[in-house]
Amino acid sequence: MRNGMKNGIMGAAAAMFLVGTLAGVSGLVGAYPIYGGQAVRYLVAAVILLIITRVMGLRFVRMTGREALCLLGLTLLGLVFFNVAVVESTRASGPALVGTVLGTVPLALALAGGRPAPRLLLGAGVVVAGATLATGLGSGTPEGLLWALGALVGEVSFSLLAIPLLPKLGPIRVSAYSTTLAVPMLAVVGLIDAGTGMLRVPTVAEALGFAYLAVVVTVVAFFLWYNSLPKLGPGRAGLFAGLIPVAAIVTGAVLGVAMPTAYDLLGAGLVVAGILIGLSAERAGAKAAVRPSEA
Repeated sequence: MRNGMKNGIMGAAAAMFLVGTLAGVSGLVGAYPIYGGQAVRYLVAAVILLIITRVMGLRFVRMTGREALCLLGLTLLGLVFFNVAVVESTRASGPALVGTVLGTVPLALALAGGRPAPRLLLGAGVVVAGATLATGLGSGTPEGLLWALGALVGEVSFSLLAIPLLPKLGPIRVSAYSTTLAVPMLAVVGLIDAGTGMLRVPTVAEALGFAYLAVVVTVVAFFLWYNSLPKLGPGRAGLFAGLIPVAAIVTGAVLGVAMPTAYDLLGAGLVVAGILIGLSAERAGAKAAVRPSEA
């Protein structure tokens, strides 16, 4: 159990850190038609994941109607609508507002996980404060706020709708099926947004950027997150979403795009402190459960 929890913690932390590097890499593909680019990203990821399922001998699993709806909702809300909402919120108000709203993901998942322990709730609150500080307090238009709230719904759906699927399908198949379904959906959005101009031959830098987004941010990060989610539960796993802006800060510094400010570093420190506070709730609960049996 301890090894499973440890592996879950390491996997969730790595997954959210990798997702956070997206901000630094996105500059490489910023000039490419955005929805067409997302369709390409998920297409490459889907091909890789389907090959992995074949190599590992993971056969197609027939799902119940409820499970099929969960997978469809996961794809539509957690992948497609999330990407649309982030893009449109950024267009309306800039990246700070949507980044700040998404900083509340740990708190939202802690509440969605049932009746969270007070220490877990406190930790989630500290993570939210740190992520908000690291992202920058956003301001913008009502349209931008509505899209940002939509992105929050998508991010929470990405985890919650996967929970009933993971015991039967496992992390590889959930990742493979959802990314495959996302490709035609994003292609339709791309056609509506840019018509036939949604696709063009990428430059070398764009190709490298899409390869990183497909392999690292999608294939690897999705697997790590879905592998960790059942071990930690949505409340504890959600704490690590606070690492996304921290990873963006680190990536920006490494690439020389932007050096962190004092507020960035303070926010990163709060995120780490909040994660430690939230994880300590599990240890405290375990000790309380042991004491009666020892008496």
